[in-house]
Amino acid sequence: MTKQILTIAVTGLNAIDSPGPGVPVIRGLKEAKAFNARIIGLSYESLEPGIYMHELVDKTYQIPYPSSGVEVLFERLKYIHNQEKLDVIIPNFDAEMFSFIKLASELKSMGVHTFLPTAEQFEERQKMNLPDFGKKYDITVPASEAVFTAGKLAEVLKEFEFPVVVKGKFYDAKIVYNYEQALSAFNDMAAKWGVPVILQEFVRGTEFDVTGLGDGKGNTVAAVLMRKQYITDKGKAWGGIAITDEKLLKLTKHFIKETKWGGGFELEFMKDKEGEFYLMEINPRIPAWVYLAVGVGQNIPEALTLLALGEKVKPYTSYESGKMFIRYSWDMIVELKEFEMISTTGEL
Repeated sequence: MTKQILTIAVTGLNAIDSPGPGVPVIRGLKEAKAFNARIIGLSYESLEPGIYMHELVDKTYQIPYPSSGVEVLFERLKYIHNQEKLDVIIPNFDAEMFSFIKLASELKSMGVHTFLPTAEQFEERQKMNLPDFGKKYDITVPASEAVFTAGKLAEVLKEFEFPVVVKGKFYDAKIVYNYEQALSAFNDMAAKWGVPVILQEFVRGTEFDVTGLGDGKGNTVAAVLMRKQYITDKGKAWGGIAITDEKLLKLTKHFIKETKWGGGFELEFMKDKEGEFYLMEINPRIPAWVYLAVGVGQNIPEALTLLALGEKVKPYTSYESGKMFIRYSWDMIVELKEFEMISTTGEL
């Protein structure tokens, strides 16, 4: 029987040292068993490598930065939909998620489907709200405090012991050992991502990540656990191994059940020497290492697409542990005329 062809738009086509999830999400979609995927890339900059991966991306359109506002984005998406007849959009950046959440109902009225957390779910898991989130859902989190001005930094630091983790509003984290380092990190992150900047208690231990998918009703559709094996200077996993841990899996299912999370997610944990898991961060989208989940038997991008279309999806109940992902970079040779086309017309 011929599989249906779905036209799916995907963001996050960058592949720098802190890569976007777009390319691995697309790889998962291309390996879907339930459908064939025609991929429309949505890019922000002309040098995002995914634009030029023609074996993965059928056509790319530039879209406005989130700072341009929801209405500007909606107008651009309407144009793209008129050209391509989109079935599903999968956004993959924290900074753009709120815009797509706000547009979800309008997009659906056009026939374009998404599967995203609610605005309330998105807000309550923000880094600045993590302490309240932990109390509400009975999840252990490190102490943290939001700082809005450099003048308040010294005062807030009195509540912590060094080292302290300084986190940007959307991305980036840096461990600092004194006030001068904290001030420098604050200024860098405030300039890049805006305020607040988050100060978080440093928890010494081993880093674990979980990527998964909730159905919005409290049920776990997918969950894959990973221990970081190699970490970049930005704290990003450049290599990791799929593991099994009943305590961590139980924590993940508790998160999904209590929040009734809908959509993809990444949970970042630190396991201390006593074996206690601290939830460090909740990312409200599929992470860049999701192809490990696909490789061990849980195709999260495929399942998310089917949920977006309102189809019933049988939950994944197992996966192969002991498999690793190792990230690498390589040089693509690209025609200058292609770069010029996406730069001048916003389409390729």
